[in-house]
Amino acid sequence: MLAQLTEAGDLGEEWRGAFECAPRSAFIPDEVWAPDEDSPSGFRLLRKADEPDQWEELANSNGVVVTQLDDGIPDGPGVPTSSASLPALVAGMLGHLDVADGHTVMDVGTGTGWTAALLSARLGESNVTTIEVDPAVGHAARKSLSAAGCKPVSVIGDGLAGWLPSAPFDRIHSTAAVQRVPRAWIEQTRPSGVIVTPWGTPYANAGLLRLEVGEKGGPSHGRFMESVSFMWVRAQRPQEAARPETAPDSRGASRMDPELANESVHAAFAVGLLVPGARYMHTWDEQDPALTYRMQLTDGRGSWASVRYKEWDDEGAVQQAGPRRLWDEITRARLWWLEEGKPELTRFGVTVTADGDQAVWLDTPDNPVN
Repeated sequence: MLAQLTEAGDLGEEWRGAFECAPRSAFIPDEVWAPDEDSPSGFRLLRKADEPDQWEELANSNGVVVTQLDDGIPDGPGVPTSSASLPALVAGMLGHLDVADGHTVMDVGTGTGWTAALLSARLGESNVTTIEVDPAVGHAARKSLSAAGCKPVSVIGDGLAGWLPSAPFDRIHSTAAVQRVPRAWIEQTRPSGVIVTPWGTPYANAGLLRLEVGEKGGPSHGRFMESVSFMWVRAQRPQEAARPETAPDSRGASRMDPELANESVHAAFAVGLLVPGARYMHTWDEQDPALTYRMQLTDGRGSWASVRYKEWDDEGAVQQAGPRRLWDEITRARLWWLEEGKPELTRFGVTVTADGDQAVWLDTPDNPVN
């Protein structure tokens, strides 16, 4: 796997030694959730003791390994809530962190402990603080880290609050997505320090933000480096889209093929920026899925919209209700993206003020996205 990562250009030479010292398989739990198309949740429990070959293949693959469903609550719907990330993506994120010898790093979202081990191998365990909000996950990671002979500062707590006893940090690295960069992260990072975190909106959890922290009292600016999708930090996890509980107060035809709202990750990213709070799901009637397939939108504040994919320009294809006309907003947002030349998400960036206010911009901080 390391040879493949190196050949593909995902693993830089400065991180090769750390990956050799801390193989991911040493941090994968003996029980994981393997993909299973026949399961209602899409996953099945895979135990190393029962299926050692399948476990080894999964643990040593360049793929995601799901390590927890439903925040560890039994009999849930089967939503992944903790995982060991794609090794190529981990290597890329660490590269964007741009660490140097002697740097101190806060690792938000310990998970299996693998990233904390990689950072410790590269910088020394005394320079790494790792924080995990889930006690069961955090304690399991501590055991894996200790078994590997690695003992960074390990905290069970809310990573959004940072960790003042180890601050200030030269770098902050998050393995969970945020909608807003916490003010505490800015305050606990040295000026000119770097924060690398997945960032997204309820509509599109899609960007990897590299934020350079400004001087004390000044703004911090950063740009999205690539498209990624990570599980949310729990405190900023969007509510799931839901079927409406009210009748529509508006019906009509759509002015846009709903396929275009998500024609690419870049389109979806722009739509999410311009239609705050919107999230979507797909619904259909099992008796006639093709004809009834719809995008269902909600904003969590009483507004909803539903648009039919088939014959979307017919009267009645769009239903809306509430203070906002969400499908109209989606249509305008996609038109804005088109008029701007279909910008890729790497053209967008974020400014965070010292007070914690956040603004997204296109190309330069003086061109905010409204």
